[in-house]
Amino acid sequence: MCEIRNESMAQSSVSQIQGIWDYVRQYETWLRSPLFPVFFSLTVYLGFCLPFVLLDLLSSRVELVRRYKIQQKPVTLRMMWTCLALSLYNHTVYIFPLSVLHWYWRPVIYPTDAPGVLEVIGHLISCLLLFDFQYFIWHLLHHKVPWLYRTFHKVHHKHTSTFALTTEYSSAWETLSLGLFAAMNPMLLGCHPFTEMLFHILNMWLSVEDHCGYDLPWATHRIIPFGLYGGAPHHDLHHQKFKANYAPYFTHWDKLFGTLHSE
Repeated sequence: MCEIRNESMAQSSVSQIQGIWDYVRQYETWLRSPLFPVFFSLTVYLGFCLPFVLLDLLSSRVELVRRYKIQQKPVTLRMMWTCLALSLYNHTVYIFPLSVLHWYWRPVIYPTDAPGVLEVIGHLISCLLLFDFQYFIWHLLHHKVPWLYRTFHKVHHKHTSTFALTTEYSSAWETLSLGLFAAMNPMLLGCHPFTEMLFHILNMWLSVEDHCGYDLPWATHRIIPFGLYGGAPHHDLHHQKFKANYAPYFTHWDKLFGTLHSE
């Protein structure tokens, strides 16, 4: 009886994913457009930033919001605009031309069938772990090699107190190199286009949450047990201390290399 129930639930999950995928494929013409990657990236990123922007605007007036703010430094509209302007500039000048080249060089193929539930979960975890490792090595090198830090990474460290829009406040090299890791990993792992979209959404959310500047009760690092995930306090501390907490999400690489720091 249990086996029949489990099999029925599995089939239901697969059919739900198939239904979502069929809906997405209705817009295949738009998805194949060279404009889509830039539109998708900006829309998802700004959508994730918006709630934290509202919290920043309320933090000076509402004590309940300030209670969860990691650092009490105010976030001004000028600071927000500076970060947003650089992000828009990088997307327009660098990411859009590359999207056009990718559209021309490697057209995306959208299969009829959706991926299985376990396949989606396995590939999402694999993509996150691989990106976490790549970012850790990249980040460590850009702090240990003075020329790399001065030339490329210093821009991102302008703000020692993070807020959501500092997520993409970075040099063109940093934006493109980390974007390349995120774009290549699903290809290397053979992910379904549906899984690839989910990975980009999840990766952007975790990046924004890391930089949001708030230690909220429902944050990811409070859900994942045993201190395996660092979250906003972990990354905010990196912006304060500079020489610790190089991994973007998980804590195992910092533990292994002795660069984990917590308060």
